Amino acid sequence: MNACTHSCDPSPDMEEVWKRSLIRVTDEFTLPPVVLRVEDAIIGTLGNFSVSTGKAKAKKTFNVCALVAAALINGQVLEYRASFPETKRNILYFDTEQSPYHCQLVMQRILHLAGLPLDREPQHLHFSHLRAIAEPEIRRAIIRYAIYHTPDVGLVIIDGIRDLMHDINSSTEATKLVGDLMQWTGEQNIHIQTVLHLNKGDDNARGHIGTELNNKAESVLLIARDNADADRSIVSPAIIRSKAFQPFAFRLSEDEGICLPKLDSDYTVLHPQVVAYQKLTYEEHSKALREVFGQYTELGYGDLLARLSSAYSATTGHPYRQTKLKELLRFLLRKGMVIKEGREDAIASTLTGTTKSQDWSVGRRLYIPDHPTNHKQRMVGRKGCL
Repeated sequence: MNACTHSCDPSPDMEEVWKRSLIRVTDEFTLPPVVLRVEDAIIGTLGNFSVSTGKAKAKKTFNVCALVAAALINGQVLEYRASFPETKRNILYFDTEQSPYHCQLVMQRILHLAGLPLDREPQHLHFSHLRAIAEPEIRRAIIRYAIYHTPDVGLVIIDGIRDLMHDINSSTEATKLVGDLMQWTGEQNIHIQTVLHLNKGDDNARGHIGTELNNKAESVLLIARDNADADRSIVSPAIIRSKAFQPFAFRLSEDEGICLPKLDSDYTVLHPQVVAYQKLTYEEHSKALREVFGQYTELGYGDLLARLSSAYSATTGHPYRQTKLKELLRFLLRKGMVIKEGREDAIASTLTGTTKSQDWSVGRRLYIPDHPTNHKQRMVGRKGCL
């Protein structure tokens, strides 16, 4: 007798969903409409979402103002160029952090950058402040309602996506929230730009939501204060699917009583000397891997790759993409600085200390899955090793 009962059969709804998900080799697909660029680099297409990250007071919102202003005029502001279809010109802006007074200042800043009047409501910009709403679920429901009930929406800004969840370190909440972003962008054919803080102690996006956003976003922009000039903010591509753009910088300047971001034409990109990772000293590897793990005792595979890319790009002076990252991991394994440890047939992994002997006093254990899509295997660190 067949052990499978009627409940084993897929429901008609699930069967239909599965059939719609199938990709055929004869299908024809085109690149989603490109709506946001910096130089020739694509940072935004319809049907996807992107992220702006930076530490507190890095002027992330000023940067987003320039991006929104470019979308309002379908032209260029700072280095952002927008080209939304005429049926996708409406913009929804949701601020979860600031008071109505400060939200209005942001709105005025956007209009001023776009060259639009301040004495009448803009045709294509709808600005909402959500700070006074206590429950993250209600904030999220309001955003969803506006997206699905506002005609001709092309761009949605969520300034403070952390406030759409209770626990920033909840993997369940993070997965659900990013799932919502993917659903909204896909079903409504829009682009969503989110804003998230970086950790205070390192240059990684905060919490599990930061990890999920990094893994799924079309592009991640990093806004940071210039170490040599605190009045200058630098915008650079942290993660980008297309080719990277050259970092650019802006300063704040007052114009008719409104503080605006202005392109800093004096800024020049300093290209550090490029060094192959094979040529790094043991101490340089150790420093980079300490930055990778920070205070975390557990990292997912995708988060590990993103952190390795950031740390080693800064150390060696050139970017690390997927192929190069895999080469780097194999190198670290061969040198014994990283040892794989899995569930059954994998190997224990530790970042060694600085002594020449096999002293694992400085170390992080991690699980590196045999295949990147196996999300059940985790990168785990020993607390207090670093």
